Amino acid sequence: MAFLARANAVRQAPAETSEELRAKLRPIRGGFFEMGARRSAFPGDMDSPRRKVKLSPYLISPFAVSNADYARFADATGYRTVAEAEGWSYVFHLLLKDARAHATTPPGLPWWRKVERACWSAPEGPGSDLTGRENHPVVHICWYDALAYCNWSRLDLPTEAQWECAARGGLARRKFPWGNEMTPDGGFAMNTFQGSFPTRDSGEDGWIGTAPVDAFASNGFGMHNMTGNVWEWAADRFGPLPGGGRLPPIDPCDLTAIGEPDARVQRGGSYLCHVSYCDRYHVHSRTRNDPDSSTGNCGFRVAAKI
Repeated sequence: MAFLARANAVRQAPAETSEELRAKLRPIRGGFFEMGARRSAFPGDMDSPRRKVKLSPYLISPFAVSNADYARFADATGYRTVAEAEGWSYVFHLLLKDARAHATTPPGLPWWRKVERACWSAPEGPGSDLTGRENHPVVHICWYDALAYCNWSRLDLPTEAQWECAARGGLARRKFPWGNEMTPDGGFAMNTFQGSFPTRDSGEDGWIGTAPVDAFASNGFGMHNMTGNVWEWAADRFGPLPGGGRLPPIDPCDLTAIGEPDARVQRGGSYLCHVSYCDRYHVHSRTRNDPDSSTGNCGFRVAAKI
């Protein structure tokens, strides 16, 4: 709870700063949309079955929060992320100069390495920085860190429903923000893992690790990179979703009352998603993580009520 208290203690930005950030968000008109998919490859994710959800109009960022965005927040507030406070975070082994120097891994996940002093401003640990990555999504961000940014900016984390509605871009019953083909017209439309996971990333999509927040074309609502690149935190606690059918008009479809006590929802997949291991780069895909957990593929975007 100490991390939650620190996040909630962050002072708000001046009104003009908040208004400036809010002005960068895009409006979503709301109404009913179809959320979820007919089936899920990962039952433990408890993906939503197809169902109708009603949302009131809202605003959401067309981009994930970038390194430059987060640096502005950190400079203004002095906030230290959970990774900075605890002194380490997890980094994908292929991004390290010498993975053998970082032998500690989480159980069953040898491609993640515990790296001392890895954090948002040093994504691969000491000796790394953000030079040339100012417009890449900020990573090593846990849910509490995202909440702290929202408290400063006077914005919100999107709910799952808000996030998925924006990701679909007005399309229904489609896998991706642009349609059903992973590589439309033979071209890459998102940043995922090519090659043989987890030993070789060929980078055929142009990127190994993160890509800029505007690297690929936007969807029908002007949203960029809502699948692939980095997992994005949602406001909701993780838990089972209601069954199919039309739900009562709810806004913003917040299911926190029935969720797990602590785990939070992440959406969209990341640059590590691959069909052989983590086929979660779809608009309906979700997973869970603890609110104090940070990794090198964890970021967020912001939303706001109208």
